[in-house]
Amino acid sequence: MTADFDPTAIEVSPDEAPPLSDSDAPPWVNIDKEPAQKTSGVSDEARPVDLQSLLGADLPPRKWLIEGFMQERDLAMVHAYRGIGKSRFTQGLAVATASGGKFLRFSAPVPKGVLLVDGELPREDLQKMLAQAVAASDAEPTAPLQILSADLSEAPVRSLATNAGRDQIERHLDGASLLILDSITTLCPGSGPENDAESWEKMQSWLLELRRRGISVLLVHHEGKSGGQRGTSKREDVLSQVIQLKRPADYEASEGARFEMHFTKFRGLVGDTVTPIEVRLGKGPNGIDEWTWQPLEDAQAFMVKRLSDEGMKQREIAKELGIGLGTVNRALKRALEQQKSGCSSVPPQANGARNTKRHGGTGDGT
Repeated sequence: MTADFDPTAIEVSPDEAPPLSDSDAPPWVNIDKEPAQKTSGVSDEARPVDLQSLLGADLPPRKWLIEGFMQERDLAMVHAYRGIGKSRFTQGLAVATASGGKFLRFSAPVPKGVLLVDGELPREDLQKMLAQAVAASDAEPTAPLQILSADLSEAPVRSLATNAGRDQIERHLDGASLLILDSITTLCPGSGPENDAESWEKMQSWLLELRRRGISVLLVHHEGKSGGQRGTSKREDVLSQVIQLKRPADYEASEGARFEMHFTKFRGLVGDTVTPIEVRLGKGPNGIDEWTWQPLEDAQAFMVKRLSDEGMKQREIAKELGIGLGTVNRALKRALEQQKSGCSSVPPQANGARNTKRHGGTGDGT
């Protein structure tokens, strides 16, 4: 859109809505000289654009906010079962965005402002976790990274299910390109039953309005027993990306934060960017928290090969790891090919792992 067109014009009532003039409208909208007749009191402020005008419009391409993860004006969700590490994950993304740095296989081309709204963590934990995320980052945040926390503010953080709650967030969005809401369960109390699609309608309208204004939003949500995000699937309707974090089948509690990352919905992302990865959060040689990741195929190839070497049959391996027999067969084939080429799969925490990408970040999942 051109710089002089503001899609967030002040709302007026249907009876007060003036007709659009040539100076008010974007250049590709045809303005009728005769105002369209109002029907049933509905404002004609929103108008259709003819195909030729739309196709001929000079719309600049959206830029990456976090390359391989979110573009400008994207709406996305990260969901995971409790304790897996979704807050750590989103805090790492927040620091990378504000610093123009890297996080896992993703990178922020330029620093952008972030507003992180936290409705769950005690302030002491929030302080510690963000300090660890900053220390582990490959760059210092230079764009504003603001934190609005229910446990840090003297006044309450109002429910986003209310106009007052959404207005409260809006007052702090100046300079922010990314809004992170962690989590929608705690930030939207009183919105109604989670499985009720109508309970999400006001939030969805607000998210679309933020997108029109150029703000990207990352929702953080809990996972249900079925493995999907908890509650109504309507939450995903307007989202560009949905990311699931889940524990591997062979996970043990002593490992801390180790999870698989899956894009279950991706719009505008292709190729290797959406392939699943396995992520681990631990300590580096200098004692600073460190993220490690590798393609999920490599992680599975290592585990399948190890169990095969221990004498387990492929059906037994499939049952042990909770994966299909075909996946076991492909993983074993991949491991054997890597072994022949001298590039055997190794666990992501191993020093010098060929297929492991390392990046700073903590040991326990939240």
